[in-house]
Formats: sequence, C-alpha cells, structure tokens
Amino acid sequence: MIELILPPLFAGLALSSFAGPLGCFMVWRRMAFFGDAIAHGALLGAALGLLLQLQMNVAVMAVACLSALALTLARRYPGLPQDAVLAVISQGSLAFGLLLIGLQHDLRVDLMSLLLGDLLTVTYVDVTLIGGWAVFALTIIALFWRKLLLMIVDPDLARAEGFSVQRLSLMLMLLIACSIAIAIKIVGVLLIAAMMVIPATAARLLCRSPEAMVLIASVLSALSVCLGLTLSYFADAPAGPAIVCAAVCLLFTCAIPSTLRAS
Repeated sequence: MIELILPPLFAGLALSSFAGPLGCFMVWRRMAFFGDAIAHGALLGAALGLLLQLQMNVAVMAVACLSALALTLARRYPGLPQDAVLAVISQGSLAFGLLLIGLQHDLRVDLMSLLLGDLLTVTYVDVTLIGGWAVFALTIIALFWRKLLLMIVDPDLARAEGFSVQRLSLMLMLLIACSIAIAIKIVGVLLIAAMMVIPATAARLLCRSPEAMVLIASVLSALSVCLGLTLSYFADAPAGPAIVCAAVCLLFTCAIPSTLRAS
C-alpha cells in the first residue's frame, strides 16, 4: 500500500511548492475567480483533446493559456465588467466541455476524475512532470520576484522604473494558467483554484511580509496534502475533495488567533 501512496504524496508536495506562491499572487491581485475560469477552460481543453485525439496535457494547457489571453485582452476594455467576463469564460468553458464529452457517446471517460481529480492514479511519470514544472515555476517567480511584487504594490512605480506592467501581468497569468493545467489531475477542475487560494488566504492571516506569506502558504498547502491523503486512505474518500477540506480546516484554525485578537 505504501507504493500506492508515495506517487500521490510526492506529486501533491510538488504541487504545493508552486501552488503556495502562485496562490499568494492570486490573493494579492484578487484573482481567485480567475483561477476558476482557467480551470473550467481546462475541462474544455480535455474534451477537445479527447475529441481530436490529441495529447491530453497539451490540449488542456493550450486552452488554459488561450483563456488567460482572453481575460488579459478583456481587461483592456473598461466597458466590459471583469466579473461578467470571468463568468462567461468560466461557465461557458465548463458548459462546452461537458457538452463535448456528453456528445462523444463511444467515449469512456471518468467525468468525476476530471472534475474532482484522481490523485491515487498518479504515476511517477506524473510526479516527474509536476516536479519539473515546480522547478520551472519557482525559478520564474524567484527571477521576477521584485518586479512582480512591485507591480502588485504600486503599478505606477513599476512603470516609472521601466517595468512593463502588462507583460508582467500576462506572464503571471500564463504561469498560473499552465500551473492549473498541470495540476488538474491531482485536485480536479472544480477544486484546483481552491487548492491554490485557500492556503494563501490562511497564510495571510498569520504573516505580514510577502516572503513569509509565500513560505507559510506552501507549508500549509503541503500539510493539506498530507492530511487529505490520510483522510482519503482511512475513510476511503476522494483524495481531491479531502485535500481541499483539510485546507479549509487549516484556514479556520489559522483564523482563530486573529479572531481572539479582534475580540
């Protein structure tokens, strides 16, 4: 049984390493619903991949990136409400993805694994893929940390220092989109955004500096994976929802000191 648990554990910990920092950027920029929109777009990518017989990861990542580009372009039109654009892309992608899967009558696919993840079917090939992406994503964040942070804190100052805010914003959105596409198999379309945002939100209650928040978010994300896998193993529950439920419990636990101080 240990052999079955190790690949999901390694994959979940690798996911935590970049989900924590990217989740912090999503919280700082108030992009929580952006994650949902990208994740739902990933379902459409999976459906297109199955329909066109394309490699699943390639199709999912392509549609996720296209969704991020569409959201970036929509921000340039102030007449378009951003929440409405997010809703159209999110729900529209989800609806078209489910429709395409439903129309392929000869296709046998576990829809629940797409929606909720199937962590226990993760192989060492998946671990290598997620681990490689974790190294890449963390390297990009480290190289552009100061620029990204300045873009969030004071976009005007970032422009004054010669940084392209639009390019930095697009790079961050594409990085989040690709990360979501990579992590779909672990937590699923419906829960991946929560997996990124909830630990970051909990870390925000405990930390004041950005660097500490990123570190604590990654630690809480990894702890959520460990607790969720333990619950999944002993209760025979779906791993993806169990991990997110563990993250929610950690969030409430982290909120207790703040609540006591406020009272």
